[in-house]
Amino acid sequence: MIIAIGYGLKRSNFIKEKDGEGLSRLLFNLTLPCLLIVTFNGITIQSSLFVLIIAGFVYGLIIASVGFLFFRKSPRKIKGMVRMMLPGLNIGLFAYPLVEVIFGHEGITYFAMFDVGNAFIIFGLSYFIASFYSEVEEVKLEAKTILVKMSKSVPLMTYLLVLILSIIGIRLPQPIIDVSEIISKANMPLSLLLLGIFLTFTFEKSNLKLMGHYLIVRYVVALAFGLVCYLLLPFNEMVRVTIVLGVLLPASVSVLTYSVEFKYDKRFVGTLSNLTMVISFLLLWGAANFLL
Repeated sequence: MIIAIGYGLKRSNFIKEKDGEGLSRLLFNLTLPCLLIVTFNGITIQSSLFVLIIAGFVYGLIIASVGFLFFRKSPRKIKGMVRMMLPGLNIGLFAYPLVEVIFGHEGITYFAMFDVGNAFIIFGLSYFIASFYSEVEEVKLEAKTILVKMSKSVPLMTYLLVLILSIIGIRLPQPIIDVSEIISKANMPLSLLLLGIFLTFTFEKSNLKLMGHYLIVRYVVALAFGLVCYLLLPFNEMVRVTIVLGVLLPASVSVLTYSVEFKYDKRFVGTLSNLTMVISFLLLWGAANFLL
């Protein structure tokens, strides 16, 4: 309903899509970091949770490899656009509101660990792919460039900070926790509103086949990886459920930024990202009800 309200506000011109860009920056740079601070405050990091970091990273490598094989005969520009969209997952904006409803703060801890591995994929591998196939002149792809870009990600830096503090047993001062808890409560409704604001389904009919191929690769690999991990990994059920639901998440919102930076088709990327949101929303609720 909140997603529908966001979409309705945009359609009625009370809010414009460009307003969502400011809201997005607010979410990623304030409410999400505050949510992570509250979630990790005082918790004990179990060793089994570190497998989620590895799983998020390995999944990104696997689906990127499948994408390289599947789209090897496509034109260069298409290769870059589609391949950059495959590895990353939209956890910060899309997953946390749903996870908080289904699992509470405990679930956010698990998905936050999974997102650490995913963040390295988004700001490392996806950025590398987008750069490599770009026709933008003077694109310098260096380890320093990628590290600087990662260091500017407030959510990623917050992940690493709260994770390190939790491991060594240091708790943040209570005033910081109190303020963060108040701000974090805005994360779920604002995230869902933003999803509605960004919903759009305008595309060229000539792109339907390419979109279909992308969606098949994305969700077949995700379902296969999730099923194998759920059946074979010797960890508690919440770890395995996190992996199953995590890989079903939609494409990362960072691909929209990369499509602008490297001159890809913004409408195609935006529409395909929105399609993954709708499909992932349905798959997540179905999988969650089946597994729990």
